[in-house]
Formats: sequence, structure tokens, C-alpha cells
Amino acid sequence: MAKSSTVFFCNECGYESPKWLGKCPACNAWNTFVEEKVTKGSGGKSELKRNSNPVKLLEIEQTDILRISSGFAELDRVLGGGFVKGSLTLLGGEPGIGKSTLVLQICDKIKADGKVLYVSGEESGEQIKLRADRLGIKNDNIMFLGEIDINSVESAIENVEPRFVIVDSIQTMYSDDISSAPGSVSQVREITARIMKMCKMKGITTVIIGHVTKDGTIAGPRVLEHMVDTVLYIEGERYFSYRVLRGVKNRFGSTNEIGMFEMQGEGMQEIDNPSSVLITEREGNPAGSVVVASLEGTRPMLLELQALTSTTVFGMPRRTANGIDYNRITLLIAVLEKIGKMNLGSQDVYMNIVGGIRVNEPALDLGIILAVASSFKNVSIPDDVVVIGEVGLTGEIRRVNMIEKRIKEAQKMGFKKVIIPETNKKLLKENFKLDIIGCKDIIDAMKFLKLR
Repeated sequence: MAKSSTVFFCNECGYESPKWLGKCPACNAWNTFVEEKVTKGSGGKSELKRNSNPVKLLEIEQTDILRISSGFAELDRVLGGGFVKGSLTLLGGEPGIGKSTLVLQICDKIKADGKVLYVSGEESGEQIKLRADRLGIKNDNIMFLGEIDINSVESAIENVEPRFVIVDSIQTMYSDDISSAPGSVSQVREITARIMKMCKMKGITTVIIGHVTKDGTIAGPRVLEHMVDTVLYIEGERYFSYRVLRGVKNRFGSTNEIGMFEMQGEGMQEIDNPSSVLITEREGNPAGSVVVASLEGTRPMLLELQALTSTTVFGMPRRTANGIDYNRITLLIAVLEKIGKMNLGSQDVYMNIVGGIRVNEPALDLGIILAVASSFKNVSIPDDVVVIGEVGLTGEIRRVNMIEKRIKEAQKMGFKKVIIPETNKKLLKENFKLDIIGCKDIIDAMKFLKLR
């Protein structure tokens, strides 16, 4: 007979305990245990047995990976060339960011040879049809199933035999074999395991959508991300039109690439040249604004950094950053005060990357320092200058990687001058049409821009 028991699961890693614990012994997270009732059957061992005999690694024959184009060049870049046949991809993002819109467009454009099954546990067929009409979906091979029972979903897949499956979302699915509510740790883990087994055995390319918590991570146990082949996040502010598709795990490609999209009335539209979009709205030449060259994977992007300094009305000055790491900002301000001899102890400092983009690359360091100095001195940086460089704690400007790609992007966008580390300038192998200024430390860069 089936027996019901109470078990505590860790939301972060899925660790199982018979009693509540304040700290997880597996991942050391605090206050992450939740109580669930689990029903276990009295059956014995599984009937499925595999003949697992060790073989020599060098004797294993390698087969070619078959990829399926998603119809979006930006998404294919992030995936490493397209969806791998039989792979399981997890797509996460905040509510309203465009997850369902993007996957519905993928269903319309994907080059899969066969039917496409869209399984939704959150929306009805009428709601999906309204979105499809707005997006102009014309694919006759798209089949819809409004179901949350995984057994019914598996039966539908057996009958339809699709080549591509969408599950929206994993937190709404449930299995009768587990007594806990949908979205719980045990349910999410069980549903993902069954979907993974099904897509691997039948060679079905599957995309599951996952909700995110208030911290920005996918809801459910961390083991969920370990089970799938690829994890993608859609980032961006809900009130900005730009979206960044970023891969945080990819068993078949790199995790350094990003895809740029813009949310419009017709759905997600690809941005082939992000630099032209992110810096075209610069008007005039205000103090505190500077253009920097960032690199996401193999793609260079020109971004506009904005800084604002103002006299604080409190005893403790504020440091606010949007799109940049806060700790990095405070570190660079300390370098500017110590090495650049600027008294910012009585100044509130605000930093922003235009467009709602979030970047953590250290090559933005020099741009941050010069933008703050420009706002504090109220001296404008010429609008034909691009700044590149990492800054150390002693004020030296350190070399960055792939400097040629960054300079080529600046040259393509019509900039006349670029400030780079002196060590990078010595190693340049190509000739460029713009002026390249090499600087050893922040003092040299500030003197060139007349900020000191």
C-alpha cells in the first residue's frame, strides 16, 4: 500500500530531510526548507534495467550533432547554432518580460520537420489564439493542448508525435504520483525528470518555461537547472522595450553570447546592430556622458554611460548604480578620490547604462571613472571619443581582451578617437582610421580629456 510521509525539501538544491533545518547541510543556504507531503508506493525495484558495461573513452564513436534553426539568428547565436535535436531547454524570466511571446514566435519560425505541440497550463486556447493573431502566426503545424496533468501530456505526445514541444510553464504541471501541490519542489523535480526522459527517448526538442523568484532566479530547486541541457534567461526592464537573451548554461555551446531583441506590438524583433540602437539617442554633449565599448561573447557593443554627481543633503553620500555592479562603483570612486585627487566625500554619485542593459565587464572601469569626473568638473567629454580600459586599485589602466573588435566597432559607428590601455596599443597588429590614444593610468586619460 502507498504510504504518506512528511518530508522537508531545500528550495535551493533539493536536499531532503525528515525534519526542518535552519541551514541546509548541502548548499549552506538559510531558511530554504519547505514542508511537503510525499506519497510513496510499496513497489520494488524498477523493471527497466540497462546493460552498463564500461568502454574505453577513445573507442567511443562521435556522432554529428543535429541542430534545428529557431528562425531567430540572435537566438541561434546564443544556443551555439540552433536547438540540438532531443535537447531540453529551460527558459526563465520575470513576468511580462516576453517568454510566452518569444516561444510562440519560435513555434511559427522553427525549421522542425513535423508538428509543434504547445502545452499551456496557465492560459486557455482562446488566449493563445489572440496572441497568435496579434503576432501573425501562420504555421498550420502548431497544435495546442491546455493541460496540467503530466500523464495527459505524455499521452498527447504519443498520439501527436511532435518534433518540437513547448511546456508553459513547468510550475503548473503536476503528477498524481506525488501528493504535493503543483509548483512544489518534489513536483517540479518529478515533472522535469519525466519530460527529460521523454524527449531523450523520442528525440523531441523541448523547451520548458520557468517562473523566477524575486531574486531573479528560476523558482524551484536548483537541481532543475542541473537536469536540463540549456538554461536561458530573458533580461531587461519591463518598462524598456529592449530585451537581452543570455545563456547561463549550455552543454552544446558557449555561455558567453547574448541575443538582443526589442519588444514591439508584433512581438519580439531582432536587433542586428545593438550599438546603433543604444547610442543613437545621444543629443548634445552633456557633462557626465561617455561612450564605452563592451564585449558580450564575441559581439562588441557600444554603450552610453551616464554619471551624475550632486551635493549630498545627508551626512552619508549615496552611491546608486543601474546596470552596473554597486561594489565596483564604490571601488572605482575610491580610486578616483585617492589617485585622481577629487573630493567626492560630499557628493552623491548616480550611475546608469542607457537602455536598461546590465553589464559586469571590467573594461567599463575607465569609462565609469571619466564619466564621474566629467560630471563633477562639469566638463563635457567629446562626443567622438570611445573609452576602453580596466582600472586597478593603484590607478593603472590594465589591458583588455579582443581590443581589435572593440576598435572596429567604434570605427564602424563613426567615432574619431578611442582611449585604450597603453599595453593594448603596443600589441595592435592592424591599422585603423581613427586616432588611438594609449594611457598608462587614469591621470593620463583625465589630462587628455582636460578633466584635470
